[in-house]
Amino acid sequence: MPDLEIARSVKPHSIQAIAQKLGIAPDELIPYGKFKAKVSLAVLARLKTKSLGRYILVTAINPTPLGEGKTTTSIGLAMGLTRLGHRTAVTLRQPSLGPVFGIKGGGTGGGHAQVIPMEDINLHLTGDAHAVASSHNLLSAFLDNHLFHGNSLSVDPARIMWPRTVGISDRALREVLLGEGIGKQASQFVITEASEVMAALALAGSHSDLRNRLGRIVVGLKKSGAPLVAEELGCAGSMAVLLKDALFPNLVQTLEGTPAFVHTGPFGNIAHGNCSVVSDAIALRCADFVVTEAGFGSDLGAEKFFNIKCRVSGFTPSVAVVVATLRALKLHGGGGVAKVGVPLPTSLTGPNQDALSKGFANLEQHIANARAHGVPVVVAVNAFKDDASTELEWVRNRSLEVGAADAAVSTHWADGGRGAEQLAAAVVKVSEQPAKFSHLYELSWPIRKKIETIATKMYGAAGVRFEPEAEHQLEMAEALGFGQLPVCMAKTPLSLSHDPSLKGRPTGFTVPIKELRILAGAGFVTAVCSGIQLMPGLPKKPAGERIDLDPVSGEIVGLS
Repeated sequence: MPDLEIARSVKPHSIQAIAQKLGIAPDELIPYGKFKAKVSLAVLARLKTKSLGRYILVTAINPTPLGEGKTTTSIGLAMGLTRLGHRTAVTLRQPSLGPVFGIKGGGTGGGHAQVIPMEDINLHLTGDAHAVASSHNLLSAFLDNHLFHGNSLSVDPARIMWPRTVGISDRALREVLLGEGIGKQASQFVITEASEVMAALALAGSHSDLRNRLGRIVVGLKKSGAPLVAEELGCAGSMAVLLKDALFPNLVQTLEGTPAFVHTGPFGNIAHGNCSVVSDAIALRCADFVVTEAGFGSDLGAEKFFNIKCRVSGFTPSVAVVVATLRALKLHGGGGVAKVGVPLPTSLTGPNQDALSKGFANLEQHIANARAHGVPVVVAVNAFKDDASTELEWVRNRSLEVGAADAAVSTHWADGGRGAEQLAAAVVKVSEQPAKFSHLYELSWPIRKKIETIATKMYGAAGVRFEPEAEHQLEMAEALGFGQLPVCMAKTPLSLSHDPSLKGRPTGFTVPIKELRILAGAGFVTAVCSGIQLMPGLPKKPAGERIDLDPVSGEIVGLS
C-alpha cells in the first residue's frame, strides 16, 4: 500500500489529546485545525525546574541515493519506546519543498512508521518555511534599497555576501545578475533550508535570542573593511516580526499516536541539519525519552549536532543510534550502483556476503564517529522484506565486535512500533550507562585546525586543501573576530569523503575547501567543499510530475 494510503487509513487523535500525553496545558497550545498545533514557549517557563528526559540521537551510515530509513527508524523507535511504556516524543525537521517536488519526495517517514497529517507536513504545515524566506528576502530588499538611496553606510557593493532565497530547487538561480539601482551586481539564490535565517530560527532559544541573532547577520563588508550587519540596515526587528509565530514548534503525531515535533528544516549536507532547539527543549521536559534525527550520516548531521547544536542548547545525548541497511553496506563494498527510479540490482538486494563484508568498514567509521564524542552506540539494522536473516544477524554481531554497545534488527517500516521493540529495549538498556559526552574540538582553536580535525577524525581524510578564495575568506573571518565560532561543513552525504564516488571507508584523500562563509547570526562559519551547491536542481523526472489533485475528491494524489 502506498505511504499516502497508509497515512489516510489511520484515524488520528485530536491534537489536544496528543498534547495531553505530554502534559502540555490547553492554553499552551495554538491549534491549526484538528491535528496540528504550535506550542507556546510558555511551557518552558512553567517546566523550567523539571528534570530532562533521555536524549536519543538517530544518525546513519552514508546512504544510497534512496535513503536508508533514518526518519522511519526515528519514528519507529519512538513508537517502540511508547509500546514499552515510556512517555516518548520524537523531534524531526520539516521536509523541504525542494526534495518533495524533486528527487527525494516527502520526508514524513514511510510504511507504518510515519508522522501525520502527512500531506500537511510535507507541504506548508504552518507556514514556517515561507516565513523564513520572507524574513530573509526582506533583508535583501533593505540592503538593495540602502544602496539605491545613497549608501550612507559606505557598503562595498563588490563585497556583499547576502544572497536571496527560494523554497524550490531551481538551478537557474545559482548565479543571477541584479539590476536597477545597484549596477548589475552578481548574486545568487540559496534554497530556503540553506538560509542563515533558517539556521538562526533552528538554534534560537527565545524570541529575544532570535532577534539578537538576526541583528548579528553579516550582510557584507563596508569600504573600510568592517562588517555590515543586519541591525545597521534597520530591518532586523521586522525580520523578527515575520518569524514571531514560526519560532513556536509544531506538534503532530505518529501513526500510533506518539507525540511528534516537526520544526525547522536545515539540510544536513549544506546546513547544520537538525530540528529546532526549542522543540527539543520542550520535549525533554515533557517526555522520558526524546528521539531526535540528524540529517544524513554521522559525518554530517550528527557531527553538527554534537559540535554546534549541543553547544547552543546545553543538552547532551545519552545514546546515538546508527542506522544501516544491507543494500547500503553492499554498495559501499562495491556490490553495485543504486539510482533513483531504477530497480536495484540483485547484487545489492540479494545475498552478497563479500560486498557486505567489505562495505561494513563504512559502518565501522560511523560507530567510531559517535564514540569519539563519548556517546555509546546502538546500531539499528533497518531490515527490508527480502533481506537475508543470516546477513542481518552478521551485521548485528559484527557491530558489537567493533564497538557498538548493542545492535538490533528493526522492522518498523512493515510492522510499526512493534517492529522496533527490540531496538527500543536496546536503547533503554544502553541509555542507563553513563555517557561521557565531549566536543570534537575547542572553540578557541583556529578555524583551519577545526576544519582539519573534522576532516581527519570524522571523514578519515589525510588532510585539507584550501583554495585561494577560501584562504582569503578564512583569514578575513578571523581578522573580523569570528575565529571562535564552530564550523558547519558542507559536503556530499554519499561518501565519507568530499567525493561521492569514493565508497566504503576511503583513506589518503584530501578535502578541498572552495569557500568559507560567515554566518554570525546562526553562530557558525560554513566551510563549503568543492562540488557542493547551495541551490539544488531538479532531476530529469521530478517527483512533482506524479503529484496532483484528484478531480473528483479534490484530494492530493501521488505524494510520497
